[in-house]
Formats: sequence, structure tokens, C-alpha cells
Amino acid sequence: MDFDLIVIGSGFGGAMAAAPAVFAGKRVLMIEAGDWVERGPHNWSYEEFFENAPAFERRNSLSVTAEGKSGPLPTFNCVGGASVYFGGVSMRLREADFQPAPEIDQDSGAEWPYTYADLEPFYSEAETLLHVAGSAGVDPTEPPRSRNYPRPPAPLARISARLSDAARALGLHPFPLPLSINYSTENDRTPCQTCGTCDGYACAVHSKNDVATVLIPRLQRAGMELLTDTRVVAIDHRDGRAFGVAALPASGQVARRFGARAIVVAAGTLETPRLLIGSGLDKINTAGDAIGRYLMRHCNAVVLGVFPTRPAPDQEFHKQIAIHDYYFGHPTVTAPSGRLGSIQQFATPKGWILRKRFHGLGRLAGLGAPWTTGFIVMAEDRPSHDNRLEPQAPSDPMTGWSVTHDYDARDRAARDALVGAAKRILRRAGALPWCPVINIPSFSHAVGTVRLGKNPRTSPLDEFGTFRGVGNLFVTDGSALPRSGGVNPSLTISANALRTGHHIVKRLESSL
Repeated sequence: MDFDLIVIGSGFGGAMAAAPAVFAGKRVLMIEAGDWVERGPHNWSYEEFFENAPAFERRNSLSVTAEGKSGPLPTFNCVGGASVYFGGVSMRLREADFQPAPEIDQDSGAEWPYTYADLEPFYSEAETLLHVAGSAGVDPTEPPRSRNYPRPPAPLARISARLSDAARALGLHPFPLPLSINYSTENDRTPCQTCGTCDGYACAVHSKNDVATVLIPRLQRAGMELLTDTRVVAIDHRDGRAFGVAALPASGQVARRFGARAIVVAAGTLETPRLLIGSGLDKINTAGDAIGRYLMRHCNAVVLGVFPTRPAPDQEFHKQIAIHDYYFGHPTVTAPSGRLGSIQQFATPKGWILRKRFHGLGRLAGLGAPWTTGFIVMAEDRPSHDNRLEPQAPSDPMTGWSVTHDYDARDRAARDALVGAAKRILRRAGALPWCPVINIPSFSHAVGTVRLGKNPRTSPLDEFGTFRGVGNLFVTDGSALPRSGGVNPSLTISANALRTGHHIVKRLESSL
């Protein structure tokens, strides 16, 4: 074997799964389909935002039909994966999120195979690796924690404090969002410039603690090999063992083969299932039919308040507060009953974003952008067998894939309830009566397509992320999460990947 461990993908799931083995002195190869994202002033431009960024790969042969609309579905291919473009929010799931929720689960078979207490040490480890800045004890739904946040939060911007005061006046309990953003000059790092281009952008000055900034270089210094611009096209396996991968460089037509004692797949919620199916691994998994199914992505919307004066005249960063009073439901919401989700501050959008989203009214909306700010609402969506990713031609699963996704009536009703709450806060803060709402079509929070679970007939992975049927193959990205919860998935992906990574080290040291 060439390596002890091969990790496919370099995002939260890949980097965190690799870390324990690298720090234990194992021979680790990480293979990433993209390259490093160049950092500099150009990252602050329109051409570098989210779907415009060169790392947003459009040649991945994915097409999507979602909520009645069809089109291509790009994904991020770069060192650090989607972490490079995330907004920094790093939140734990709530303790009750790991328990059954009949109003969400229904007959989907979704279940967490472990408890919050089992994952808590790895949440703490992930927060340390990402240098998360937050404040413990202020979130009314906060689960128990064994450590405080590694860094304190930054002071609230004026508009953040204004929205926070408005929420309190309505009897709610706003709190500072925990953010993977550097506010310190320690280790000669540049502190956050509060530039307002964070969510959806690569950080121009390396102040956002994405894994390409704070973890992958550290792993390389500790001995990990990183192969970029190379796409894994097959996982070699035989008799219940994975023994290597075939990897195709972007500049070549001949695949290279690498061997390993263990393999982690963390290519992303949409890419991982098609690699597994394309390698024929679904045929030997006891829950093979679930691979590519139960796709979730949160039922999100942005609610904007239009203010008589500019809420953030200096364009400073102000994605800073969250409200969880509606997370498990609220006395004012009779339908749907049970879990709803979270409300998080959403910074004043750039004018060109509104121009694109509002089409005919785009020019007017773009001119009015500086007078707006608001919230993003994040409703937990149900896992559905019909929400899926599958090959368009089953006989040739690597040529083209289709993604089918739709929300059900409960998903939309939960989102609408959160939208109503966000509007009330904005109006209390001084916004005009009309609050535009923008539904979010992104798959940036996608989870669930190769899920963990106790039942080998309904869950492709066991509690440690082991792929059922292949004892040395593991999955650690968002596809492993059986439920979406009501918060950003990045920290849970990281904690689960660390848990699996430590398990792999133990397995390697016992000869697997």
C-alpha cells in the first residue's frame, strides 16, 4: 500500500477526517478536484462572488429540477471546498436534534446513531481547530459544552445592536453568532477587516478561518501529501475491501492509481454518492437504494427590511446575531407544530445581487440595496426518499447525473412562520412595512445522501461512518448527516468527520 489513508476531498469533511491520522504520524494522501483559490483584493469583486467564482465548477455534468425549475447545478471545486466561501457561522446542533422528531422523520428511517454527548468532544475539537469566536451561555437552546469558545466574539455593529434591541423588545433572546473569523493579531495573522464581503466570497486577507487557511497548510507541514486538480473517478474494491483509487489529473487523460489501507470519501453531498454508485459500491451495501436519496438543503429565505436611512452606512460586516426562540416551535405558531428552525442576521446585500434576483425590478432593487438589511431564516426540512441524485443513464453512471428536489408543505410552512417572525423584528427596528422575501435556490447546505444510521437496511453508514459492506471505506462529508437540523451544517460535518477520523486511527493501529 502506498498510503495508510487516502482522503477524497478537502472541505470540512475531508480536512477534519484527515487531521487525526496526520497528527498521529500516518501516511496520508488528500486528493482534491480543484486548486488553491488565489487570495487578494480581487476577491472583493462581483466576479469572485459565489456562483461567479472560478471555483464554482460548471462542467460537472449535474442538472437539477427543483421547485419546478430546471438547469445546471454547479459545485465548488477548490482546496478547502465550500468552506472557502462559507459565511463563517459555526453552530452546534441542539442536544434534542439527535433524538427522534416524528414531525420531521415521518417514515424516512432517519436517525442519529449516536447522541449529542457522543459528539460533544469533537464539537469542541472542531471549534478549536477553526478558532471559533463566540459567547457561551447566551443562546437559550445551547446544548451542554465541555469547553468555552476559543475566542470571544467581536463587538456588535450598530445595525446588529439595533436589531438585537428590537428582538428583545418583542420578548425574544438574540445572541452573538459563533463565527470562524479571526479578530486577533496572534501568529502574525491579519484580523478581520469588517469589509462586508464574507458570506459567498473567499477572504482576501485570510481572516476567515476556512480549512484552506487554518488547517490544510498545517496538515501539509505535518507530512500530508496534497494532490490538486485531480478528480477521483473510481474506488477500487474487492471482497469487501477498498484497496485504492483511480485519479484523473485535469491536464491528462490517463488515470493514476494510488493504494491505501483505508479510504475516506468526502467529495461533497452531491459528488460522493455518484462516486460510490459509479464505482459499483451501491450493489454491495445493505442500504444501497438509499445512496443518493434523502437529499436535504434547508428551506431558506432572506427577509429584507427597507429602512429610511442606510442601516450600515460604512458597509461594515454585520452578520452577527441569531434568534433561536422559534427553533423547537413557538406559542404564536400553531401550524406547523414542532420544530421550525433558526433566524440569523443577513448582511446588507450588494446591489448587483438584488439586480439579478429581482429581474425586471432589478435596477431599482439594486439602487435601493444600501437601504436594506435583514435576516436569513433556516427551516429544518424533512428527509424524503424522492429527493435524490441519480445517473441519467444507469449503464454509464459517470457521464451525466440529475438532481431532483422539492420541499413539502410542512417545509414551506415552517419557513413562512420564521419569515413572519423576522418581519416583526425588522419592523420593530424601524423598517418600512413592506419587507421583500427572497427564497434561496442554493444547495450550499446540502446533506443526507449517504446517511449514518443504526438500521443497516436504511442507512448506508454505521455510527462511525463506515460504508456498510466495505470495512475500510468511510464517508465524512455532509452526505453522512441523517437530518439537516435548523443550523448551518459546517460544524456538525467537522465534528462528525473528526469522530470518524479518530476511529480510523484506532483501526489503523489495530491493523484494520
